[in-house]
Amino acid sequence: MKRVFIDGSAGTTGLRIRERLSSRADLEPVVLPEELRKDVSARRDALNSADVAFLCLPDAAAVEAVVLVENPETVIIDTSTAHRTSDGWEYGFPELAGRRSRIASAKRIANPGCHASGFIALVEPLLSAGLISCDVALSVFSLTGYSGGGKKMIADYDSKLGAKDLLYFGGRQYALGQSHKHLPEMMKVCGLSVAPAFCPIIVPHLSGMETTVTLFARDLKGSPDDIRRVYADLYRDNGLVRYVADPSEEGVLSSAALSGRDDMEVSVYGNDERILLVARFDNLGKGASGAAIQNMNLALGCSEKSGLHY
Repeated sequence: MKRVFIDGSAGTTGLRIRERLSSRADLEPVVLPEELRKDVSARRDALNSADVAFLCLPDAAAVEAVVLVENPETVIIDTSTAHRTSDGWEYGFPELAGRRSRIASAKRIANPGCHASGFIALVEPLLSAGLISCDVALSVFSLTGYSGGGKKMIADYDSKLGAKDLLYFGGRQYALGQSHKHLPEMMKVCGLSVAPAFCPIIVPHLSGMETTVTLFARDLKGSPDDIRRVYADLYRDNGLVRYVADPSEEGVLSSAALSGRDDMEVSVYGNDERILLVARFDNLGKGASGAAIQNMNLALGCSEKSGLHY
């Protein structure tokens, strides 16, 4: 039986990982008593005794935790931003071409960011297929449930929505200075040389995400149907991402459609001149803890979708 430790199990992502692992009879959780949860010596022992350790910590704490790991067989899955562009770390998005086998053999896996997951699922395949160039100027807007901000934001939204604060009933755009922490991984994993204009927006539901990339025909070396074929071929029976021709709900797309699930839908809309690439998923699922479990399953040689909702 494989041993699994969650360093930072009290946070939103850690709690969701723990929930998903609770039904797994094939795994043995390594659990620290509450009074030792932040004890460095106890954490070191737990990390080194585990077959897989999830780091659900702030960036600086995640970097410090990695230093504590001396067991060469321990697989580290870091859910923070700290190692997503670092050498020696495998980016944990197995549906991209060539990634699955590398993740399965890696000892250091960087779990993708939530917004980044939708963007990369849409853009990386088009660059790999030669349908767009690395210097294309893209725009992306991404709607996210407020659970993406962690416990503090969840409490804030629950309070403000309960108090009928109108500012919280609408979408709230942030990262207005175009310096969002997901941009470096979006560029590196896709192979872009130009940063996209990125507009993340918090919407008033707990979880769910809808990421839309806009593309003009002048920047496309092909047609919208070529994009559809790339998605259909790549994501056919491929992990937790699938191409769906038209998942709209009577002409609209809800960002909450896949809330509570660990999979992702990608689709193509628009017309021959202005194309919309859309990914829908759960920011806590394929955008966080669901992806982490998927990566753990690969690293342990388990069924890739074991313990996941799709």
